Amino acid sequence: MRSGGFICSGHFSTVWQAIVTGEGHFVDHAPYFSLYWVYGVFEPKSTNLADMGSTGGTYVIYVDTMQQTEPFNYLDGETLKEFLPKFQSQLFTKATYIFRQGETSKGVLFIVVSGLAEIIITNEKDEDSVVGVRKPHEFLGETVLFFPDKSYPASAKAVEDTLCLMVPKAEFEALLQKNTAFSGYFTRLLADRMRSLYEEVVLEQSYLASGLESKPFRKRVVDIMSSPVITCSAGHKIHQVAQILTEHNISAVVVVNQQGQPVGIINHKDLVSKVLSVYPIDSELTADMIMNPNPVSLPPNAFYYQSLLAMVQNQCRHVLIMDGDNLIGIVSMHDIIKSRSSGALNTVDNIESRKTVQGLADSTSEVDKVLTAMVAENASAEEIFEVISEFYDRITRKIIQIAEAEMIAEGFGPPPVDYCWITMGSGGRREQTLRTDQDNGIIYQDVPAGQSEKVADYFSRLAGKVVEGLYQCGFAKCKGNVMATNPEWCRPLRQWYRVVSQWVSEPVPAMVRFLTIFLDFRPVYGQKQLAQDLRQFVLRRFQESPVMLHFLAKDDLEHKVPLGFFRQFITEKSGEHKDEIDLKRAVCVHVVDCVRIFAFKAGITETTTFGRLRALKASGTMAEEDVDFFFTTYETLMSIRLKVNLEKFAQGLPADNYINPHKLSKRETSILRHSFLAVSRLQNFTGATFRVEGY
Repeated sequence: MRSGGFICSGHFSTVWQAIVTGEGHFVDHAPYFSLYWVYGVFEPKSTNLADMGSTGGTYVIYVDTMQQTEPFNYLDGETLKEFLPKFQSQLFTKATYIFRQGETSKGVLFIVVSGLAEIIITNEKDEDSVVGVRKPHEFLGETVLFFPDKSYPASAKAVEDTLCLMVPKAEFEALLQKNTAFSGYFTRLLADRMRSLYEEVVLEQSYLASGLESKPFRKRVVDIMSSPVITCSAGHKIHQVAQILTEHNISAVVVVNQQGQPVGIINHKDLVSKVLSVYPIDSELTADMIMNPNPVSLPPNAFYYQSLLAMVQNQCRHVLIMDGDNLIGIVSMHDIIKSRSSGALNTVDNIESRKTVQGLADSTSEVDKVLTAMVAENASAEEIFEVISEFYDRITRKIIQIAEAEMIAEGFGPPPVDYCWITMGSGGRREQTLRTDQDNGIIYQDVPAGQSEKVADYFSRLAGKVVEGLYQCGFAKCKGNVMATNPEWCRPLRQWYRVVSQWVSEPVPAMVRFLTIFLDFRPVYGQKQLAQDLRQFVLRRFQESPVMLHFLAKDDLEHKVPLGFFRQFITEKSGEHKDEIDLKRAVCVHVVDCVRIFAFKAGITETTTFGRLRALKASGTMAEEDVDFFFTTYETLMSIRLKVNLEKFAQGLPADNYINPHKLSKRETSILRHSFLAVSRLQNFTGATFRVEGY
């Protein structure tokens, strides 16, 4: 199948819409690519474009198709001139396969110049399903270029004679490095593909072992709210408010002004604690005198989980649903519980009503039920983190309040100065789900030298009670002793300044490790301004000593993602976890470390990994498409990790973050490998940015 040469001349701006058929005829087939050469010979059956003019003199080629194919249309003319001679072309006749499902990667990206190709998936019963088509100016085969699995996940078949331009992997990667817009397009594409792939995994499996009914956790509050809302005016007498509650069999009444806008809320508890226990029954009190002003509200498109979170954060049992200034509904704790088949959400009440550590310990099992329900209903990792962290923060605050009361009862009195209880590590990042080891500390106000020993003794005793209380509630004591009971983690503010300065100025491995534990701290209880002052000091020290970011990056990059040269998983070779991988310490930690480093470079105060990524995007520190890609990667990894740990928890096994990749489904294996490669890419990006040798 040979075509004859022809002579033409012209400038790059001239476009010849012609392609040579096997019979040697020219066919006007816009928008096929345009060929310019002098005495050139074109052999369309598997042609290397660099050789096109070797037997007929010099040639110049410009591919019109490239200008109409996103993202190749981002490339300028000089780049096209440089790279096009390195591409190849091939004509696939009707009904032939461009590549087959299960076939080893050809290592090229296919761009359809003319014709039409079907994307076909063959199931286990050998049944074919067409899941897509590729038309001119579209490409196929890109997934295996980024994620070189052993084989193509689907087949591509020519529906009619289809001419493809083929971009070799090496040239494709060079273009990614050369043009940020080009690279960004594929980064966004891969993020979408990874998200879709994970959603398919979610649909394939049931995460629940407990048999809870599966309902969408992300239903809207408008679907569960009560409407219309029963209201009263600010001038209603208390006995009238009580009558309204009784007549309508409701737990709260909303107080509104003359325009019908809410100004407060009154519930049964308010009547008992603020009226019956204080005033005579015939009291002349009015609604505005006992109402809770500024009730919590959400818009009608808020999610179910957000209403739960609002109640936990604000220690309330009702959330108003506002459409602008209009009161359209109310969601109560009863509504939330009623919308589920389980009463696990009584946890909010249980935590608040407990007066002893043992009582709180009993409540932690209810948190586990909420966690299991959220996973069962396919809530995102970020949503789960947010809700469960609020529960754990609430438990911690109650333990501290109990400990303070015990200190008073034992004659030590209330705290001598303001202080702030901080949590670090995964707790600081709001990434705790199943209870893990404690990482906590205390920052307290500076005191005169003569009082320092007495004050230190007080907070040491208080810390002992809190740490022990957390232990009774299932939070294991830190094996590395990173707890407030250790004087190294319980200091006045000025001492914290000194020790942080020492860590930053002496980047030896031990100091770097202390920093990686400490840098995610956030306040949980007490005078939060102390933590905020310390956070600002830390950021200033990093700005003054940016070289520390280099050492933090170097520390992380000493360990790589457990993938071999051929993209095989590298597992433990022996011991208790033979053939397994620790997802937390071997993979997820790299996302945490790298994102944290970029966040400190940008002066971001956020401590959650998801929040830091959003802030990096907003500040322009990291490209939007890169943030989306790494965000999806981390969410996927954390969801898999949570799923595995819950399965172990249900079996009475320790939730140790270990996973055997060889026991996963093909789809799960694929997405896990994709995620590992994405984390490796983040490490490479970090190494190059912070000038780590070898990157």
